[in-house]
Amino acid sequence: MVVKQLSINIDVRKYLKEIGVDAGGLNIMSAKAQLYIVSINGLKSAGANVLKQDALSIGADLAVPKGTVSAAKEYVDCLLIGSKKHMRILSHKELTQPFGLKEVAHQLQTILKTEKPRHCKVMGIINANDDSFFEGSRFKASDAFQKIEIMIDDGAEIIDIGGVSSRPGAQEVSATEELERVRPLIDLLEGSLLLQQAKFSIDTYQPLVARYALERGFHIINDIRGLESDELCEVIAEFDATAIIMHMRGRPDTMQLDPKYEDILDHIYTFFQARIAKAHEYGIKNIVLDVGIGFGKSVEDNLTLIRHLEHFLRLRKQVLVGASRKSLIDSIDASDVAERLGGTLALHLAAAKNGAGILRVHDVKEHVQALKVEKALERI
Repeated sequence: MVVKQLSINIDVRKYLKEIGVDAGGLNIMSAKAQLYIVSINGLKSAGANVLKQDALSIGADLAVPKGTVSAAKEYVDCLLIGSKKHMRILSHKELTQPFGLKEVAHQLQTILKTEKPRHCKVMGIINANDDSFFEGSRFKASDAFQKIEIMIDDGAEIIDIGGVSSRPGAQEVSATEELERVRPLIDLLEGSLLLQQAKFSIDTYQPLVARYALERGFHIINDIRGLESDELCEVIAEFDATAIIMHMRGRPDTMQLDPKYEDILDHIYTFFQARIAKAHEYGIKNIVLDVGIGFGKSVEDNLTLIRHLEHFLRLRKQVLVGASRKSLIDSIDASDVAERLGGTLALHLAAAKNGAGILRVHDVKEHVQALKVEKALERI
């Protein structure tokens, strides 16, 4: 007899098949093997006591503060811990319960329907300006064209082109100046085979620049202001383009001045709900969500977002993460921007594992390779 401890991150269904479990047992056993930890904030103490007993009765558990059983506080924060099977049972059982448990049941049902993407796309960064924070991403039109060819050959499925730096402290640039910066490259790309080999994104919040790019074969508008502009919404809808809605607190010149959130996950989730609703009002159908790593967040905020990225998948949209060579890596391990590839890969692999469908990167080849290796590990 041989006893082995396996990783909790294995493909359980694969192992069940290998040992000969029948089809009916596959779903039952795999549901028991998938662990969920659900944070519930502001639940009535009476509801927490009911949920605690219901959870214990089926083999799950609810962590509650001391004094909850005697209702020392009217509302409490809790952690519900259990398998996928447990969550399914509770999501139905609590529908008939009072004290806010019906809403908990609906939220559990939403969580159970949420799935991580099976494939993570790599978006290559091209900057047509001379003040972006990473010198290695700055290119003039002809050089940029060649770099895009290399990125696509290396596996980039999306190319994101921008003409304005959004690094902390960066000043705004007029729409006409921004267009002058990106126009030469857009004109070079127009009609080229590259537009058929990858999707092209323009990183802008200016309607003038967005329209120019979309008229010439671009497919995506990457808006760091998250569809703040009504006119930009109209342009995106007119071309049936994809909108990347990014969260940013403040503006680049002020966003890192002591950013604070009461609950960053809830704050950004609520922001996305509002901006998705606005997009739908304008007829924008294709939406990607960007949590805005480094845009008005502390180091802990950024790490929290990456660690709990799956929370945003409940909005049924692809999630993009762009932590490439950003200063949060320097805050963890002092390093110059040119030396942050290792930290970038660590952050991005974690993001992909936690639900990111797109990674916005400077180093395409290294990311494509890392994702392939990660996928191979998942198959074992």
